[in-house]
Amino acid sequence: MTDDELPELRASDADRERVTEQLRDALAEGRLDMEEFEERLEATYKARTYGELAPITRDLPGPAAAAPISMVKQPVESGSWAGRIVGGEGSSSWAVAIMSGFERKGRWTVPRRFNSFAFWGGGEIDLREANFADREVVINCVAIMGGMNVVVPPGVEVVVRGIGIMGGFDHREEGQPGEPGAPRVIVTGFAFWGGVGVERKLTRAERLRIKEERRQEKLERKAARKELQGSGSDSNGLGEMFDALDEARDLIRERHEDRRERHEERRERHRERREERHRRRNGGY
Repeated sequence: MTDDELPELRASDADRERVTEQLRDALAEGRLDMEEFEERLEATYKARTYGELAPITRDLPGPAAAAPISMVKQPVESGSWAGRIVGGEGSSSWAVAIMSGFERKGRWTVPRRFNSFAFWGGGEIDLREANFADREVVINCVAIMGGMNVVVPPGVEVVVRGIGIMGGFDHREEGQPGEPGAPRVIVTGFAFWGGVGVERKLTRAERLRIKEERRQEKLERKAARKELQGSGSDSNGLGEMFDALDEARDLIRERHEDRRERHEERRERHRERREERHRRRNGGY
């Protein structure tokens, strides 16, 4: 069965994620500019069927310059994490920051053991868009008068086993069970006059998707209430009350999300300024 024969079949989150990955590749290769990427990304998360999803990448090459991405489901897609446990050795196995900083983020493969070291500096190890060499990986962090931050996606089990002397390891994300098939991330190491943070965060694309889903749900609730009002089963006053409650709830949620995003942006700017001061103080190193 071809894609053209499935225009009305409902698309899944995994299907939308596959399209999103192809769009990211096209952006990195210069096939799309940022404005086109954002427009297509928004259309991807609005799509509900294959018929709406397939045209988004029709003019783009797939992985290894293959044909545009197929919307026909493959057996390997049965689990949401199945495609991210890729085996192999990992694309990066260590990172060092001496009076400077480092980042590991975006699409990379986490090895079974990743070693990192920071002295008078800092680093960020972001696993949200990463693949994993195994179902259990170890992130070893040694921070001397410096700091590191490990960012994991929702659904991943986290275990923290680090030791801190006049410093510490963040244990807030421990205790949450992982999703079926999700990797287990063990954060270990040593911190002296420094710290290692661990936090769970959604990617920007996932936040946009969730926001759009909430907006669609709100529109569907309003449409349902209008139908009730039209049939005489609901009064105008009751419908207006529900609308007002929806607006208030959405406003509170948006304000909370805005505050959280501003807090994350301030923390990122503070980290960048701190690393820049280290570089200037030590001749650019």
